[in-house]
Amino acid sequence: MPHFSSRLLQTVEAIYDAAPDPAQWPRALAEIAGCFDDVGAIIQWRRDDDSFGAIASDSLLEAQRDYVEQGWSRRDIKAVRSEQSGCLFSGEPFSDRHIGSETEIQNSPFSTQFLAKHGLGWFGAVTVSPDPHIVVGLSIQRDSRTKPQYSDTELEMLALIGRHVEKSLRLSIRLLDAELANLGLGEALTRIGIGVFALDSMGRVVFSNPAAQRLVGDPLDIVDGHLRVLVSAARSAFDDAIARALRGNPVDVTAEPRPVLVHSIASGRRVVIYLLPISVPTTPGEHFVTNARAIVLAIEQKSGEPADPAVVRDVLGLTLGEARIAALVGSGLPPREAAERLGIAEETARSVLKRVFGKVGISRQSELVALLSKLVLR
Repeated sequence: MPHFSSRLLQTVEAIYDAAPDPAQWPRALAEIAGCFDDVGAIIQWRRDDDSFGAIASDSLLEAQRDYVEQGWSRRDIKAVRSEQSGCLFSGEPFSDRHIGSETEIQNSPFSTQFLAKHGLGWFGAVTVSPDPHIVVGLSIQRDSRTKPQYSDTELEMLALIGRHVEKSLRLSIRLLDAELANLGLGEALTRIGIGVFALDSMGRVVFSNPAAQRLVGDPLDIVDGHLRVLVSAARSAFDDAIARALRGNPVDVTAEPRPVLVHSIASGRRVVIYLLPISVPTTPGEHFVTNARAIVLAIEQKSGEPADPAVVRDVLGLTLGEARIAALVGSGLPPREAAERLGIAEETARSVLKRVFGKVGISRQSELVALLSKLVLR
């Protein structure tokens, strides 16, 4: 893990502050760029219906407008090479040195005219998957006149930050998808389809939305005001995750988010749980519950559809690219159809699938189907 710093802690807190309030993303992106003392940061997303958009730190707003209005999006050689090189698919952090010839890129009009005009040069990026239907790219921008390309250590830091961005966006995207921007957050949270519990500093439940309440009784329960897991196999991991989130230890707050899997034998329900630490509110209206210290996201895995790639990645220890292939093939799709859905060559899909088999110790598609059914349920 990259070396911990107070700036990283401040950044992670800003990222989770943006979960219930998407208007805070520009500030969070500025904090992300500040971790590297760089110009700015940007989030770009694309849905599977080909709609797309971007959020930039304030420092990149002028460049972002120029990028769209002057048509640079059609002449962005870095974006083209990132896709051609497979870096956008892999989920691994990458930079200029991973996508192609430095001479070609540096001499392109995109670099000499657009990037130079805005004092930009090198970039570092990582893709994340806050929703199975949305791919998000997080990138930071650096002035190449004053600093070198991103090092491996810096890219490791970016990958860690990206995982926190993914978890925060998981909630933000659902709020935005529900088109509830003009409603109060409390009402918004009653309408989204994932369970949300807010815990105070003592671990007591101070808020739960209807989706969360439907999980109370099986496989979760509330005992003396505290959230508990009824499944003994997951109880220790769940209690430990809550304790770490509430303790507020900077190393725990900034660590890579890991899920807790809860499988109820009685009902057959499978729930994936993530803990999102949140910072102490500074104004009464800053958070929907002023004394909340952690948010619990409880995501019930639905049958009849491919598993969430981010969950598959976290559970099986894969890269995001490997998890995307595993989720589709594990749902019963042949590699050719999985490749078509992901926009990659069938040969690439089969090569990635071979790596997946090696990592999880299986040799056939039927075994992958069974494994995902057991762990995360299609």
